[in-house]
Amino acid sequence: MFIDSHCHLDFPDLLADQSSVLKLMRENAVTHALTISTTLKTFPAVRAVAEANANIWCSAGVHPDEQIDDHEPTVEELLGLAAHPKVVAIGETGLDYFRLAEPLDWQRERFRIHIRAAKACAKPLVIHTRNAHADTLRLMREENASEAGGVMHCFTETQAVADAAMEMNFYISFSGIVTFKSAKDLKEVARHVPLNRMLIETDSPYLAPMPYRGKMNQPGYVKHVAEHIAELRGIRVEEVAEATTANFFSLFKDAKP
Repeated sequence: MFIDSHCHLDFPDLLADQSSVLKLMRENAVTHALTISTTLKTFPAVRAVAEANANIWCSAGVHPDEQIDDHEPTVEELLGLAAHPKVVAIGETGLDYFRLAEPLDWQRERFRIHIRAAKACAKPLVIHTRNAHADTLRLMREENASEAGGVMHCFTETQAVADAAMEMNFYISFSGIVTFKSAKDLKEVARHVPLNRMLIETDSPYLAPMPYRGKMNQPGYVKHVAEHIAELRGIRVEEVAEATTANFFSLFKDAKP
């Protein structure tokens, strides 16, 4: 069986046809999924999807790209959301310097708040990093993120970054990007990350894997990520499925199979 460790089932395109999305999951042996929070405002919708489906859990957090009009999340606020039994992680959080320009002190402080909340509630972090790996790793070290552990989601960085994250008790999650022909360096990372430190994801509705690139992504397609990683490593897809499923439940301890 396969598990999609990162998707956005509250996003309109997926929410509008949820029955078909869940049907494709069943048809492709995708037994569970983690749907991810990106704002405080939309968290109730994220939680509602998890509450309605026994095989889906959710996270609580604010994406680093999100510009907030009223207030930044506090540790206490995140802890309140994380108290719900369906919430198994804090995030997605992290740093993203791709679209935004300095000063980004607010983004770095938001990341620190999420790390502190994760440590306080003993739930793992879901970390997003784009064009910011040096600062991401630095803040993880400064805030002792290893105490919470977590996952580097939709990983696109180098082996050195993967190694640094794994040293801090983090898993490496591969999305459909690893199936793209242009992702030659990432394919090498996927060959070398130990199976016992690996997760798979879709980040749907984005980043559909081959052969669906350019179309709306959904959790049922995560098996194509596993199949490609198996091909890269010269192993059976069942080995990738078994390892990543075991890793998911080892990391997200509040998720019950």
